[in-house]
Amino acid sequence: MIGSFAFENLPCRVVFGSGTLAAAKAEVERLGGRRALVLTTPQQEAQGTALGAALGPLYASIFAGATMHTPVEVTERAIAAMKDCDADCVVALGGGSTTGLGKALALRTGVDQLCIPTTYAGSEMTPILGQTENGLKTTVRDTAVLPETVIYDVDLTLTLPVGLTATSGINAIAHAVEALYARDSNPVTSLMAEEGIRALARALPAIAAKPDDRAARSDALYGAWLCGVCLGTVGMALHHKLCHTLGGTFDLPHAETHTIVLPHALAYNAPAVPDAMTRIARAIAAADAAQGLYDLARRLGAKVALRDIGMPESGIDKAADLAVTNAYWNPRPLERNAIRDLIARAWAGEPPAATKAAV
Repeated sequence: MIGSFAFENLPCRVVFGSGTLAAAKAEVERLGGRRALVLTTPQQEAQGTALGAALGPLYASIFAGATMHTPVEVTERAIAAMKDCDADCVVALGGGSTTGLGKALALRTGVDQLCIPTTYAGSEMTPILGQTENGLKTTVRDTAVLPETVIYDVDLTLTLPVGLTATSGINAIAHAVEALYARDSNPVTSLMAEEGIRALARALPAIAAKPDDRAARSDALYGAWLCGVCLGTVGMALHHKLCHTLGGTFDLPHAETHTIVLPHALAYNAPAVPDAMTRIARAIAAADAAQGLYDLARRLGAKVALRDIGMPESGIDKAADLAVTNAYWNPRPLERNAIRDLIARAWAGEPPAATKAAV
């Protein structure tokens, strides 16, 4: 029997396919934009410049300063750039860093956003903004930061390095994993979550074997979209709290942090969420969900230890303390010492603690 639930369908237009980048000019016009500021990271500035040329008279300028964790000072520089070129909308081309900057600008100025993801982060489908100030990362949930339109172009992901593909894809899987045991979970989001996990778990090894496999790239982008919808529709729990804490406090790379922490956070919650564990294990074709995700990361060649991405061992206790401050919902009660053990295992790269919720 289907019980009572609430489902909110967020207002976002999606254009999905191959070669869809060519629709950018028409999509800016559809939003009523006349002067678009293109946003990228420094590494993708050339792509952004080419996109600007394709926008023709709608192109106002480019800001190529997006960076991890959306520092407030970068947002302020981008606002100044908007004013200098009199931009009335933004086009974010890139991964989570660029998407985050576009969201921050929308929150601060009210401009419309066209988002063109080039990784599998999924944040383009959410009304969530994580930003960093004075070494602390905070999260804002507001429909004002949801992009008006998202263009998914499989062609833009064909050259995404295998290493980044792996961590970006597992980052997306993390959104769907926590959606399956969210406090406000519902049957619709859970269907999307399991399908998103399945699509990515099937696609990532195929991409590792053949990076230009267009069918696998399409599956991965489709899965990332579904996982992003999950992240934007229901609340998250311990895993995302830990990753925000670790990333903001120790300036760790976003996707790699998610990839390392996910199996451990899932193992922590496993006794409280047996149904979610069953669905995740089924989606990744593994006997145990947490161990299966750890094995997937290793098979893809991703790093599995926080110490290997820059976290000091001395930070384990600080991270554990921060993780249990500012109360938030989680299916298993937050126990400081158990969370410290979780972080210590993730720091060392050990397998997740054995769970009792295996299939």
